[in-house]
Amino acid sequence: PAAAAQVQANAAAKPAPPYSAAETAQTRQLGDEISSSYAVLIDLQSNTILAEKGFQTVISPASMTKILTLLVAAEHLNSLDDTFTITREITDYCYVNDCSVVGLDVGETVSVRELLYGTILSSGADAALGLAEAVAGSHEAFVELMNAKLQELGLAETAHFTNCVGLYDKAHVCTVYDMAMILKAAMDNQLCRQVLSAHTYETAPTPQHPEGQVLSNWFLRKIEDHDAEQTVRAVGAKTGYVVQSGSCAASWGEDADGNAYLCVTGDAGSSWQAIFDHTALYQLCGQAEGTGSAPAGSPAS
Repeated sequence: PAAAAQVQANAAAKPAPPYSAAETAQTRQLGDEISSSYAVLIDLQSNTILAEKGFQTVISPASMTKILTLLVAAEHLNSLDDTFTITREITDYCYVNDCSVVGLDVGETVSVRELLYGTILSSGADAALGLAEAVAGSHEAFVELMNAKLQELGLAETAHFTNCVGLYDKAHVCTVYDMAMILKAAMDNQLCRQVLSAHTYETAPTPQHPEGQVLSNWFLRKIEDHDAEQTVRAVGAKTGYVVQSGSCAASWGEDADGNAYLCVTGDAGSSWQAIFDHTALYQLCGQAEGTGSAPAGSPAS
């Protein structure tokens, strides 16, 4: 009994994670109404889980990883006007691993600001690796910072990253709940919020790209076509895909009153299906408040 009491006392003394959300008796258990195998929908007003589907299952986060890359970089940068020159090692890494890229060339010098937007809007591994080296001196040292941030957020029991771009690795994992908390921390950072909420961003001209480049957040631009009647609209997002994770996405939604919600899904049948799932899940927010309709079936792609 004394030992049990000590365990309880230690648990009570353990500080709560800085970001958390709890299930309630009203938490909806999702089934076939969404394509995704894993999902979590969180009401940030009450920090409760409105709906879930395998939300504690450890999965590969794919390029949703770059939300943490963005957050860690934003917290360690000295100036957004600092520049970085793309190396052969970076472009080779992207080519060998078949990464999505901004299309930065060897020897191209760009601002750190552009690397932030390229990491999210284009899901550019070249931009993410550039950020890692600019911030920490090497990819490996940056990953250490990422895992330290997971520890700080109270997510290290289920989340651990081995790279900054989201490549599959059996040790590169988290849950959709973990990713929701990472997104919450990122959206609480003003710079990260600006980047995650941008629909497009135009880069400055360089010798390699004399007219600059227009970067786009595909998810935010496409979901606009489907949320005209939504009570809650996505205002920030990042997608991801590797074969082992299927199509996944993390988004932040807000209603007209500024109430905020987190939605993270994994293993959807396609990138479009991930959008349909987020649209359907955000309908649940309105339904829970009595202001929206029941979630519709996913439209045909």
